[in-house]
Amino acid sequence: MTPGEPSLFQRSAEPLAARMRPRTLEEFLGQEQLLGEGKALGDLIRRGDVGSCIFWGPPGSGKTTLARLIANYTDRHFEPFSAVTEGVGRVREIIKQAEERLKYEGRGTILFCDEIHRFNRAQQDAFLPWVENGIVTLIGATTENPSFELTGALLSRCRVFVLEPLTPEHVRTVVRRALADKDRGLGGLSLALDDDALALVAREADGDARRALQAIEAAAEYLHGTGRITSAVVADALQKRFAKYDKGGEEHYNVISALHKAVRGSDVEGSLYWLARMLAGGEDPLYVARRLVRIAAEDVGLADPRALSLALAAKEAYHFLGSPEGELALAEAVVYLATAPKSNRVYAAFGQAMGAAREHPAEAVPLHIRNAPTGLMKELGYGAGYQYAHASENAYLPQEYLPEVLRGRTWYEPTEFGFEKDIKKRMEWWAELKKAALGRSGGPADG
Repeated sequence: MTPGEPSLFQRSAEPLAARMRPRTLEEFLGQEQLLGEGKALGDLIRRGDVGSCIFWGPPGSGKTTLARLIANYTDRHFEPFSAVTEGVGRVREIIKQAEERLKYEGRGTILFCDEIHRFNRAQQDAFLPWVENGIVTLIGATTENPSFELTGALLSRCRVFVLEPLTPEHVRTVVRRALADKDRGLGGLSLALDDDALALVAREADGDARRALQAIEAAAEYLHGTGRITSAVVADALQKRFAKYDKGGEEHYNVISALHKAVRGSDVEGSLYWLARMLAGGEDPLYVARRLVRIAAEDVGLADPRALSLALAAKEAYHFLGSPEGELALAEAVVYLATAPKSNRVYAAFGQAMGAAREHPAEAVPLHIRNAPTGLMKELGYGAGYQYAHASENAYLPQEYLPEVLRGRTWYEPTEFGFEKDIKKRMEWWAELKKAALGRSGGPADG
């Protein structure tokens, strides 16, 4: 480059990721499950017969590029639109232009709405009449689960395609292309890329081609377009890697579900990993602590009564210490819960009892276990025949406590695990005492 000549970076205002955007399906990497021979979306594109659809996938997986390719392959005008920066007023302008284009040129329009989940329900409904009458073909892109974020009316008119993150090999290919391409990429510069640097980019990109190209572009600028891109240069370009975790979106629910199920499944390593993922992603540790208390009650239950106390203690320890010291208490609780004996019998029993309460919401309390604070109530039989359990040698006297319609119901059945094994023996012993008492009395022992 001669003195005073603009650099490659100065000559192009477009970022490297935009310049290297694939122009044909053959250049497009990944999404073989959608675009391969015999696959639905690929066949539709090749036939030029793509209707309104939603692309759901992570950043950098090719949603925008795929929409542009569809416009090219179907000879339709491509109109990009961002739900973050634009509103329904801009949609109306696009629709008006699309009507005129269809009327005077006979050419359809693809309205590409990026981050369509950012629109509220009323805004999403604004697309419906124009999608239905064919004025535009809507392609929406979202990183969030469409079933949670998009209206049923819109989903019923669009086909949903799920895009996967690019594989590390895909990312390596993207980077190699960018370094070799002299027209659109960095091939006109004097750069060399170390193998370990390429491996680092492929790993740190998390399947995001855009992120990988941004890192390479930043590394090239750091070296002023000349030199060897090492792993140290890449690490500096990447700076701090942010964990793939969205506290307000679907990933939040996916990861907390993974933590809960790993603990329930007694997988210590999995439990610790998902805990670490949540904390590294910026999740409120007290939210995690509340879920651990729930796990202790729901999944460990009375198989280990200490679990609930330890989960609550971990919550208090974090509250007292804060981050990062208090996070160790949460990790201790996770390991304890994962390795504890498991029982959901109290959880199941309480659910059944709640069902019985809804089914029989007005059953009278049996007279013998009613309180009788007045003379009139005693005359009416309140408390008559009640037997004080502590008056017996075993602190147990057989009598009925359920309304008559529910007598004989069994909801709680303890397991053979942990402390519940002792509870089961005790309940069986009480059952024998009750059976013997009923045998002697010849009827219900309700006083």
